[in-house]
Amino acid sequence: MFPELFRIPIIDFTVSTYGLMLAISFISGLALAARLAASEGHEKAKIYDIGLYMLIAVIVGSKLLMVVTEWDSFVADPKRFISLEFFRSAGVYYGGFLAAFTLSFYLAAIYKIDWWSLADFCAPGVAIGQFFGRLGCFAAGCCWGKPTNSWIGVEFTNRAHELTGVPIGVHLHPTQLYESAITFLITLLLLFLHARRRFRGQIILAYIASYSIGRFIIEFYRDDPRGDLFGLSTSQLISLLLAPAALAVLIYRLYRSRRERELSEHVS
Repeated sequence: MFPELFRIPIIDFTVSTYGLMLAISFISGLALAARLAASEGHEKAKIYDIGLYMLIAVIVGSKLLMVVTEWDSFVADPKRFISLEFFRSAGVYYGGFLAAFTLSFYLAAIYKIDWWSLADFCAPGVAIGQFFGRLGCFAAGCCWGKPTNSWIGVEFTNRAHELTGVPIGVHLHPTQLYESAITFLITLLLLFLHARRRFRGQIILAYIASYSIGRFIIEFYRDDPRGDLFGLSTSQLISLLLAPAALAVLIYRLYRSRRERELSEHVS
């Protein structure tokens, strides 16, 4: 793993792999969303604007949920709120997702885009962004997994330990790569469905359901004690709420679309 790509001695600036991958994740996700929107006659410029606002929501929301899940730690050491660690951390993914999800309703109204369509454009972009983002996590050593004796276990470097606190001298589940692989497969699934979409909302609902299930499973292998409740992590509890809700709405909208199509065929 390579937490740092290179350093510029003159200005004492380090280019981190994590930061670069986050930038790639945002650019690739936004580009894919804009391309899907343009394929249906929407202006790319609108999607770019919406994406920038959503990025702000993601940053704020992810850090807010991080503070909530680590509240005791922040209260014990208030300096963490203004520490380099706080600003450098990407926070908790679900906090950013829920913040951007909520803001998207307002943005869809402002830019006069049907919300279901907007969500369908963005869903594959979110998934491909996660694919690149988790590769950055792996390079940095954050979001590590539990110890394992399996052949798939990885051992992180001393530099990664200095930056993120990841344990060294022990093989860990590469949960970052697990999630990266899953989100890549989800991206392919969503693009497949988008080309054959039967109703508005099918893509975002498929994303929420599939990612929530995948994240719930991955959390069992992740060494994350934050927000532990009933033996489940914060992300697992959120997944337990999102997956059934998304599946229920998906089934309902599929049923309604079939009924509307049957009525249309009957009338014609």
